Amino acid sequence: MNIKKICILGAGTLGSRVALQSAISGYLVSVYDIKQESLDFSLTTMQKILHQLKKSNDISEDQAIAALARVTFTLDPLEAVEDADLINESVTEDPELKKKVWKQFGEIAPVRTIFTTNTSYLLPSMFAKESGRPARFCAFHFHDVFYSRIVDIMPHPGTDPDLIPLLETLGRKLNQVPVLVKKENPGYIFNTMLMALIGAAGKLKTRDVAEIEDIDKSWMVNFHMPMGPFGILDSIGLETAWHVTHNMPDAASQAFAKLLKTYIDQGKLGEKTGEGFYTYPNPKYRDPGFLI
Repeated sequence: MNIKKICILGAGTLGSRVALQSAISGYLVSVYDIKQESLDFSLTTMQKILHQLKKSNDISEDQAIAALARVTFTLDPLEAVEDADLINESVTEDPELKKKVWKQFGEIAPVRTIFTTNTSYLLPSMFAKESGRPARFCAFHFHDVFYSRIVDIMPHPGTDPDLIPLLETLGRKLNQVPVLVKKENPGYIFNTMLMALIGAAGKLKTRDVAEIEDIDKSWMVNFHMPMGPFGILDSIGLETAWHVTHNMPDAASQAFAKLLKTYIDQGKLGEKTGEGFYTYPNPKYRDPGFLI
């Protein structure tokens, strides 16, 4: 199948980055959301990333202009899926919401359209049936896109195996490194490992073993990393972490979810809102004196 147009459902941080990389890679892209302010945020996000890419000479001015010209932002679901060869969904980590979204778009998307979900922790089998075409449904999960260039391909038991090589090829064309998750696993590969780290950091904080900065310093120094687990959480988004942890039954996860909720209720969602565990654009962990 020759993929020419990609439709992104959800104009948040990750959806915007996937959309921009798709456009840079030469694909036509439609970005759909139910809120105009989300679409405005998406455009601003893309402009900021393009500025950084031009600054680092990864892209020329002409290439940046051409990439943005290939992106359409819309509040109209019919316009979003018109001529779409592939949909990649990045809506909130809520299984009931995802079921609703896939039922809606399963009814209006072209017959040929491939359905993919960018869910961080849920399983594609939880809402593949609602799409109306589960055989053409697969998880296609991106990370940072520009810095962390892994894309997870995770089929559910009913996914047509022929989709796998197609998505592997598409992943490489999007300048990503595709990895195959052979069976459904919450958190794929990297997120499973990451949640072990985040969960341990959460326990240290909620049990009052150490403060956030000291937990991050310990990780950063010992593993020569540019940020610690709480800095990572800020980059992921605290509401994304909350959606994962508050659905986990163990007491430690519930305690950590409660801590995250106190930040979320104050509008502190992490780097994208200017404040989370740290304040941006100049968080303490980037200060040369942080590790002294």
